[in-house]
Parts: sequence; C-alpha cells; structure tokens
Amino acid sequence: MIARAANVGQRQETCDERADRLWVELMHEVRVVLTAVQLFVAFLLAVAFTPAFGRLDHTDRILYLLCLLCGAGAMAGLTGPVVLHRMVTGLELKSETVAWASRLLAAALVLLLAMSLLGFLVVLRQITGATTALLLSAALGLWCAVCWAVPALVLRRRNRLRGVGALPQGRGPALAQRSPGPGVWHVRHVPHQPTAAADPLPAFDER
Repeated sequence: MIARAANVGQRQETCDERADRLWVELMHEVRVVLTAVQLFVAFLLAVAFTPAFGRLDHTDRILYLLCLLCGAGAMAGLTGPVVLHRMVTGLELKSETVAWASRLLAAALVLLLAMSLLGFLVVLRQITGATTALLLSAALGLWCAVCWAVPALVLRRRNRLRGVGALPQGRGPALAQRSPGPGVWHVRHVPHQPTAAADPLPAFDER
C-alpha cells in the first residue's frame, strides 16, 4: 500500500536547498548509469582481442565501432557533470550547474540506448539472420522506449491535469523567476495576506 495525502511532496526549501537536493539526486542517478556503461564498454574492449572478432564481416565491424563510440560518448556525458561541478565550484552557479548536468545525463542516456541496441544487433546477427536480428533489435528499442518514456509522460500529464490548485499551508502562490543562467527558474512563494476576520460572538457574562 502506498500512502497518499494532499500535502505529500510539498517541501518548504530555499532555491539553494533545492539545488543541493537535486544535485545529490542527480549524482545518485549518474552512479547507477555509469556502472552499466562501464561494464558494457569493458566488455566491448575485451571482445576486440578475442579470436571471434576476426570472423566478423565488414558490416558487423562497423556496427561494433559505432557501438564502441556510443559507449565512449556516454561515459563522457556521465563524467561531464563532475568536471563541470569542479570547474565552477565557488561561483554560486549551483542551479545552472544542475540544469547543465541534467542535460548531459539525458544525452548520455540516449547514447546508452544506442550502444545497447547496436551491441545486441551485432550479437543477434551472429545467432540469427540479418533481417531477424534487425527486427529483434527494433523490438528491444521499442520496449526500452516504453519503459523509459511512457511512465514519465503519464506522470507529467497527470501532474499537469492536477494543476497547482492545492497550495502548502502558510504559503501563497508560486512565482517563477528566471535567473541569468540558461533554462534555470527559481520559485518564490508569496505569503498570504491576512484578511480581516469577522468579530466573534460576544461572550456571555456568567457573573
């Protein structure tokens, strides 16, 4: 059972606190994906020194080369946020750093998908015919797209339909302010203005 409430997920945090939290979450995602990419690239590098690699035809060698390049590109995209963070540390650009690191991670995920499909295509071509291998790889790519994209699209659509009607207690409407950095927005909540309440009923004097 998943507990749900009207105020679940509503945090009261400053822009800096939010940037720090998003950075930590993004680094956890990078660690997970980077491990998969490292294992895949290590396997690809080892294959090139096996006797079976010499039996690959010209088409398989090209596919292998593209797969290896996608793996190298994915590793560059996943290590990019670390380099970016190290180069801009102390410049008070945490929100912009998070935005650029998110873009690099998204690009690395696309390269990871391409590397996986190309790698399976090379293997399947050795097991089945070229047409069957292409169809199976296309089906695998479609399944990966469904697993990666459909849940996110459904949740984003549900969140958009739900709207921003419910506001956290004690906070007013959220105002998005664009910072000088590319594509970075800060959220500022305007406090509610107290309204004049009606005078309470006079108390009875029991004396």
